[in-house]
Amino acid sequence: MQNRAKMIIILTLFALVSGLVLSVVYLFSNPFIQKNMLAEQKKAIFAVVPNANSYEEKEKNGLKYFECKDSSGNVVGYALPAKGNGYQGEIKLMIGLSPDLKTITGLEVLEQVETPGLGGRISEESFLNQFKGIKDEPQVEYVKNKKPEKPNQIKAITGATISSRSVVAIINKFIKQFKGE
Repeated sequence: MQNRAKMIIILTLFALVSGLVLSVVYLFSNPFIQKNMLAEQKKAIFAVVPNANSYEEKEKNGLKYFECKDSSGNVVGYALPAKGNGYQGEIKLMIGLSPDLKTITGLEVLEQVETPGLGGRISEESFLNQFKGIKDEPQVEYVKNKKPEKPNQIKAITGATISSRSVVAIINKFIKQFKGE
């Protein structure tokens, strides 16, 4: 009985010390993580809306978005943060939209945990570049194993159809909500 009590006490102390160490590391590193996430977001805003020199955070239809302006103060587009489920976990995107909300000006993946070499390829330039200049009316579609034939289509990644479908679904959902449809 004494050995069992010693073992429970030692394990409890070990768990408490481990928890304390993890808490201290989290408290120390969290501000740096948040700072880096904001820097990535800012970089993505300027990447998805070409010719933008500044932006202003706003809210519409329950969504946070960024109104992007050129050096003269003219609106050149909108950056719309979006997120949804992928194959492995949550996918976070930054969608660039033209001022008339009819064309996607760019797409950046802010965060994803898809399978490396398959679904993880949604972060590659070859996939993301397909969205530049694509029409969002009618909704964005994906095609498999052939070239896109319509101005609202992109080619899905071979072997990662679920991840490609997820990106398209996230885009369509958030654009539709942003437009208030």
